[in-house]
Amino acid sequence: MGTNQALGRWGEEIGAEFLRSAGWRILAQNFRARHKEIDLIARKGQIVIFVEVKARRGLDYGHPLESLRWRQRLDIGRAAEVWIARNGRPDHLYRFDLISIYLPPGRPPQIEHLEDAWRP
Repeated sequence: MGTNQALGRWGEEIGAEFLRSAGWRILAQNFRARHKEIDLIARKGQIVIFVEVKARRGLDYGHPLESLRWRQRLDIGRAAEVWIARNGRPDHLYRFDLISIYLPPGRPPQIEHLEDAWRP
């Protein structure tokens, strides 16, 4: 596994733990629908969130919150449609969130949870 892949997996684990500590139940991790993937799917009450996790060691390529491209949003939306068709319930509300994890050198990770980050 490459360094970026390892960082991504580590970020997803940190993101999942962050959500659990906020009362969310993780329903799926790395849900795949063909070549599209959703990092985390979680539920709290009647709300189900589809979460993209972005982890960065530095800011050379911008803040993690800035790194979600329109194509990724589209792919996540399509994968969410598949998940909803298989597992969804009419009484649930669905939204798309983003968790950014920035790893400043020599300091603990900075985690931000951007709720309702985009709409497909």
